Amino acid sequence: MIKFGLIGCGRISKNHFEALQKQPDAEIIACCDIIQSRAEEAAKQYQIPFWTTKYTEMLKIEDINAISICTPSGLHPEHGILAAEHGKHVISEKPMGVRLKDADKLIQACTQNQVRLFVVMQNRLNPSIQLIKKAIEKDRFGKIYLIVTNVFWTRPQTYYDLADWRGSRELDGGAICNQASHYVDLIQWLGGPVDTVMAHTATLARNIETEDTGCAIFQFKNGGLAVLNVTMLTYPRNLEGSITILGEKGTIRAGGIAVNKIMHWEFNNDHEDDQLVEMSATNPESVYGFGHQAYYRNLLDSLKKGITTVTDGHSGRKSLELIEAIYKSNWEKKQITLPLLV
Repeated sequence: MIKFGLIGCGRISKNHFEALQKQPDAEIIACCDIIQSRAEEAAKQYQIPFWTTKYTEMLKIEDINAISICTPSGLHPEHGILAAEHGKHVISEKPMGVRLKDADKLIQACTQNQVRLFVVMQNRLNPSIQLIKKAIEKDRFGKIYLIVTNVFWTRPQTYYDLADWRGSRELDGGAICNQASHYVDLIQWLGGPVDTVMAHTATLARNIETEDTGCAIFQFKNGGLAVLNVTMLTYPRNLEGSITILGEKGTIRAGGIAVNKIMHWEFNNDHEDDQLVEMSATNPESVYGFGHQAYYRNLLDSLKKGITTVTDGHSGRKSLELIEAIYKSNWEKKQITLPLLV
């Protein structure tokens, strides 16, 4: 039995609590939040024996093997480093930080303390995305010419007003860093290493420090291109989280609100995987999808059986580097070449 503690009992924690409760070899034995009522309510709802408002108090519990970090993005490195120093494995919600240098400190702390670092990129485990990844690995596309990713969601001003950290540079990072980080990750995970980034961001309607809208163009090292379009201003509700891949020998589009179903699937040659397209569709209630449950299953198998993890610290760092390059391009009004110097 792998025993977990969780810090940050806000919006995303529900997905972690529910995913862990469905694992027969996992148990949540403690939770923490600086708001006492939130920690207490989470403990009551999910039958967690210990709750606290003091993170260090939870970290002293020897039985805890791993800490799930669901705090604001800018605090992930700090909370992860503390967990590592207490000998706990670290599970960081996306992104693993809002600055690459802080993410590197987290990676270093986990290495030095000989604990594992996992970054939650659950969309990789969507059945639709897994099917697309297999098609790429089997070279069904041939050369990939263009990838287009759209994140057309809505976050009203009331969402940002609920907490001071939302929409802040230090703790949130903006629509691309927070809401769209999964889609930045998919671009590099499916398309391969990125060579250059060109981007513009804007704050068009929300009263926040960071962007509510942004666009970026990526050029892969193999010459192909990708486009990312993000906005939190879609009227009147979340419209889509989608990815389209146009290749030499194939075209696909995965859509829905969380890349949860294949909308178009066409290749020059038939394959047995083509029969799995309709079965790969899911119907999530929110943009988070169902990936947390599969993510924790992979994580537990990795800890117990040594199988490859979906996203470790170094893998999670790749998407954060692209996010930082997007912001750097916008600030400096020029094309940015990777890798970034930190």
